[in-house]
Amino acid sequence: MRRLPALFVAVAIAEAGSWAALLIGMFFKYVVVRNELGVQLAGPVHGALFMAYLAVTVLQARAAGWRWRVTLVALACSIPPFATLAFERWARSRGLLTATDCDVLERLS
Repeated sequence: MRRLPALFVAVAIAEAGSWAALLIGMFFKYVVVRNELGVQLAGPVHGALFMAYLAVTVLQARAAGWRWRVTLVALACSIPPFATLAFERWARSRGLLTATDCDVLERLS
């Protein structure tokens, strides 16, 4: 599971990108063309990436031994737009994006 930190980073960035797509879709829906196509496309993608971020965050937290407060903040950062980027940078600067040598699935059982 040494790839877990890289997966966490990729999902955090993708979740923020899907936020941007959803916000652009909402802008076009309510301001420009009054068409729901952008929201219909970006909404499910963002929802899937939101759920993926939550799952990967829990796995990364368990693998790296995060304190529960750090895990809670990481999970809360999935709600405001682009906060996953800020958390990812903060976690990287603190050395929290590592995995131990033991398998994450073993630690969960």
